[in-house]
Order: sequence, then C-alpha cells, then structure tokens
Amino acid sequence: MGGENFRAATLMLVSMVLFAVEDMFIKLLSKGLPFAEVLGIIGLLGWLCFWAMLKMQGGNMWTRDLIRPQVVLRNVSEAVGSIGIVVALALTELSSTAAIMQALPLAIVLGAAVFLGEPVGWRRWTAIGVGFLGVLLVLRPGLGDFQPASLMALVAVIGLAARDLVTRRVPSQIHSLQLAASAFFAILLASIAMGIVLGQEFVIPSPLQALQFAGCIAVGVAGYALLVTATRIGEAAALAPFRYARLVFALTLAVIVFGERPDALTLSGAGLIVASGCYAMWREALLRRRQLRDAGLSPLRS
Repeated sequence: MGGENFRAATLMLVSMVLFAVEDMFIKLLSKGLPFAEVLGIIGLLGWLCFWAMLKMQGGNMWTRDLIRPQVVLRNVSEAVGSIGIVVALALTELSSTAAIMQALPLAIVLGAAVFLGEPVGWRRWTAIGVGFLGVLLVLRPGLGDFQPASLMALVAVIGLAARDLVTRRVPSQIHSLQLAASAFFAILLASIAMGIVLGQEFVIPSPLQALQFAGCIAVGVAGYALLVTATRIGEAAALAPFRYARLVFALTLAVIVFGERPDALTLSGAGLIVASGCYAMWREALLRRRQLRDAGLSPLRS
C-alpha cells in the first residue's frame, strides 16, 4: 500500500471508529429521551457546527442554491435516512442495525444501475444479491424473533443511498459545508414533524445526557471530516475494506456497553453483507482504474 493510501486507510479506520461511537451515543440517549428529540438535538447541533465552519470560510448559509431540486431531494433523503437510523437504534439492537447499515454501498450500486443507468456486470449483480440475502438473515422476516422495527434500518439504507446518488448530480460550485449544514437543518425540521405526529413531548436532558449529546456531535463531525479527507487522497479499492471496520467496532460496543449477544444468523448475515460489499466496491474501483488507464489518467488525479 502506497504512502497516500496508507494515510487514507488510517483516516478511514479512525472515522469508522468515531461513527461507531456516535451510534453508541445515539442508542444511549434514546434510552432516556424521545427519539424525535434525540434526532432534533443532533440536527440542531450539527447545523450550528457546520454553519459556523462555513462562516469561518467566508461562505453563506442561505442562498438560492438551497432550493435547487437536487439539493432539496438530497436533504429529504438525508432526513429519511437519519430518521431510520435513530429509530432503529432506539428500538432494536445496535449489532443488528450496524449489520444492516453495511448494505449501503450495495444499495448505491443498485440505485446507480436502476436510476442513473450506470452499467453493472453480472459479478456485481451477484454481489448485490448475496449482500441482500445477508440482510434477510439479519432481519429474518417470518421467524419468531423478527423485529418489525429492524425495517427502519433498511429505510435508513434506502434514504442514505438516495442521498449519495443525488449528491452526484449536485452542482460542484455548491460548498460541501453548505450541503452538510442544510442537511442537518432538514433533519431538525423532520424531527419536529415526527415529534408532533407521534405526540412525543420535549424532555429536558440531564447533565449526563448533555455531555452525551456533545460527545455524539463531536465524534460525528470529526468522523465526517476524516471520511471526506480519506476519500479524497486514497483509492476506493484500497479503502473499501476499512469502511467495514465500523461493523467490528459497533459489535464490540454492542457487547461491552449494551450486553448484546449477536447470534449465528446475525453474524452470518453480517459476514455476507461485508464480503459482497467489499467485492462490489473492489470491482467498481478496478473498472474505473481501467477506464482511467485507457484514457491516460491517474486514478488519484482524475
């Protein structure tokens, strides 16, 4: 592994640790607070954080770019995905939610083929099929221990995949910090609507919960920043396996913090999801590298 790829892999690994810790904080907070409130406070803090960073760089938060159809659709997708994650973490086990969320790269490949017309060969179609078989093993519909709330993790996968696909169509002149800030503001609005519909009343967080919120937003923003840096300096094929380190850390936290004991079906399903996802991402990166080589470009300079 080259120097840049090694650095990128290290950043990716740390970002996955931080995201796993963020999931832990969300689940801890959801034990004592309404999940609409948890989502809303995260949305508020995230919006303020990214808005402040945008201002420090001389950018503007409220511009006409925010009413572009691509940006609106991206923010709606972000809100749907975030609702799915928070509800799944609140009502189901961290281990099963983390396992299902690893299907996100496969959902992106599937969405790119179906909605964007990107070519996908039989190898990646097979990987997608195997990966979603793994999701079924985790969900286990029709069996006695099936938890309907686990479907919210699948809703999260669909929402976040749509977000990433729409992001490819967002004009490049729109600042990434503005996109992030507007997405968190959309999450805040969605949480208010969800709280009203579900009749969840606001509960004043305790000092411990306030610290947990601070930790949640700190690790979330840091993880996001490291992820962006890693993907900009490293090759996708080299980084693909490190993305799935999030599952390892999430399972570890699930066992240590929440006393969960993932069963054989959950672990087998997670293994299928990770293996098929790694293969699909490796295959996509290999094909891209061939295209760039044929065009006389370097993969890291394209």
